Amino acid sequence: MDLRELTEMPDPQFVMSAEGHRIATYSWGDDADPTVIAVHGFASSTRDNWVNTGWVRELLDAGFRVLGMDQRGHGASDKPHDAHQYSMTMLTDDVIAVLDTYLVTDAVYLGYSLGGRVGWQVMADHPEHISRGVLGGIPDGKPLRRLKVDEARAFLDDGTTVQDKTTARYVSLASRLPGNDLDALLALAEGMNLADDVPPVNNPPSQPTLIATGSDDAILEDSRLLQSSLPNSEFFEIPARHHINAPGSRAFREAGIAFLRG
Repeated sequence: MDLRELTEMPDPQFVMSAEGHRIATYSWGDDADPTVIAVHGFASSTRDNWVNTGWVRELLDAGFRVLGMDQRGHGASDKPHDAHQYSMTMLTDDVIAVLDTYLVTDAVYLGYSLGGRVGWQVMADHPEHISRGVLGGIPDGKPLRRLKVDEARAFLDDGTTVQDKTTARYVSLASRLPGNDLDALLALAEGMNLADDVPPVNNPPSQPTLIATGSDDAILEDSRLLQSSLPNSEFFEIPARHHINAPGSRAFREAGIAFLRG
């Protein structure tokens, strides 16, 4: 297969969520090969997180079939502006809906940041679907809890300068990709803060799991603590990477793909 073909985006195929939202999905490789379900982070997309960084190409080279999805609020998927359309249960149900629609009964999971947190929950709640997982840059506890929603909302509504440095970074991240819908992303952040979505460390996934976080990421030590609660896990510190640029690390790709191959 031509290298260029491995890095191009196929047209999205849409899966319907339980709430009637279209979830954009992308498939590469042979259906008969082991399937990786790849789930991106906040304010990212399948293209940004997994195609442009070389993951799809190298997963295919390693003999996997890759099934990518744009999480609701992202990429080519529907982008509701209602915070109540975003919960951890809805995000995990979207993953299961994609697997069921593609008739995938056994997959390995690859997630980053918000996609890593979703993966934690998918693996814990639906172990029959996922045999092992790589959870990169997994946030500590409730996703997006550091974002001050009121400051982000004031910025979107009337351009008020964001004072909180962490919130300013989130706003900058959300503005990074052309086509991102800032109102939808803020609704997602609000939805994540409506419920107590701290990972249940007393009931963690039992599947083999690799937690990987950048050496320069502010959540590094929190990620280590999460990994320590997993009974069948390893930790990989992605060298010289922070939260935003870690997905493009060759070392992360090599460690992650080796772990997924078992």
